[in-house]
Amino acid sequence: MIAYRAATPGDGAALAQMAARSFTETFGSLYPASDLAHFLDTTFGAGLPSQLDDPAYTIRLATEDDRIIGFAKLGPVAFPGDWPAGATELHQLYVLGGWHGEGVGPALLDWAIATARAAGHSELLLSVYIDNRRARRFYDRYGFEEIGRYEYRVGETIDDDRIMRLAL
Repeated sequence: MIAYRAATPGDGAALAQMAARSFTETFGSLYPASDLAHFLDTTFGAGLPSQLDDPAYTIRLATEDDRIIGFAKLGPVAFPGDWPAGATELHQLYVLGGWHGEGVGPALLDWAIATARAAGHSELLLSVYIDNRRARRFYDRYGFEEIGRYEYRVGETIDDDRIMRLAL
């Protein structure tokens, strides 16, 4: 049975491992091994666990049999530019491949939207890789609109991402 809960600092290692696995499953073939390894180490190995006790971030886990199978992370907008004071960012929403189609993604996005609204945010921003058609269709169903481009760095590789916004 899939359960949902807030992440705690004690989840750091398992969450970093799950995030790296999910990213690699989805995007690993796009990058040279050195770029991928650097990205996974800095973004998930060091970065993600450090955010678990940072009050600027809120992370929700999806678990099955106490194993992390998905997560969503909300926090301050990190995109360059001027953003409304009421904006917040969905930095990551990852679900392991074996649980796609099981309702985990929708449950995590519903949580992210409700949490952002409850905190008084006026809009929810995210970025999605231009060729990640599955994710783009998913966000489109929720009413997100493309509002710009973002160069997302994975090591030395620059990805073409799209910034999407949902008015809350």
